[in-house]
Amino acid sequence: MYVILPTNVVGHLFTGNSFLIRTRQQIEKIITSGLKEVTIDTKKGAWSAPAGEEENCIREEAPVAAEEKAPYGAPGLTGAVPEMLKEKETIGGGMDKEKKAKIVYWSSLEIMSKFFDDPRVEKIAQVKSGFVPVVDAIFSDDMALDMVKLLRHDYYTYTHSVNVGILSILLAKAFLKDPAGHNMRELGAGFFLHDLGKTRIPAQIINKPGRLTGKEWEVMKTHPREGYNLLAEGGHLTEESRVITMQHHEQEDGLGYPLGLKGGQIFLYARICRIADIFDALTSWRPYQEARSVYNALSLMKGMGLDRELFDKFVRLFGKS
Repeated sequence: MYVILPTNVVGHLFTGNSFLIRTRQQIEKIITSGLKEVTIDTKKGAWSAPAGEEENCIREEAPVAAEEKAPYGAPGLTGAVPEMLKEKETIGGGMDKEKKAKIVYWSSLEIMSKFFDDPRVEKIAQVKSGFVPVVDAIFSDDMALDMVKLLRHDYYTYTHSVNVGILSILLAKAFLKDPAGHNMRELGAGFFLHDLGKTRIPAQIINKPGRLTGKEWEVMKTHPREGYNLLAEGGHLTEESRVITMQHHEQEDGLGYPLGLKGGQIFLYARICRIADIFDALTSWRPYQEARSVYNALSLMKGMGLDRELFDKFVRLFGKS
């Protein structure tokens, strides 16, 4: 479709107020802008393009307009991971923290969105590489408050994966006394790919608008093991990172899945991931569940028997948000 946006959003997320929709990323940017409606020019859609414009509208190799290349809310930036995140002067704090946080978040969304569109094992190494500057940027600066304000809660699998990945890294950073003694690039990739196993769950279960039946839930509960197996097949992440995927639904009381582990049996980073996972699930809107506020979600989590020291550190991430 060829869409026309109100002029008041031009210069924020887009370089122009009219363009042809070619990618899901464009739709996501429109949603992010907060627009309630857009105008559609049916005469300029891909199936009725003006004379001379058919090639640009239909062919895959057609040039993409500048506004379509910018990853979500980072206008003027191109590529899955902007080069500016790799520059030492920006990682060292030379860039405004709020701007840096936006680049980190929207770039992460782009990486995960593209991966879940085509979730092949051989692409895991590419995803891991893409998140290296993201993890480095989060650890290089105090962006916690800026990051948590950006989190979107629409609960697409890729959005959830990014929220959990970022919250987990922020919590790990807050908890660890010596982050340099941990391979956070590897562990960070494990956080972002914690739900990888959902790519092996039937789409009708993943996309079901209502609550799952008992049988469907049993299928869904296989996703941690499936994710672990996928990472093992690729051989791109360390065993510690794979364990995050396997154990992120284990519970301190032993009632979690798939292994029924208890307390100290659960890998530290899996416990970190679980806290982030629960929080994002509670604060995300679903057809059968209204999104809870940060305060209500944290209040509910307080009674879930989570690791107390980790949970206290997690709550402090939202202290001034």
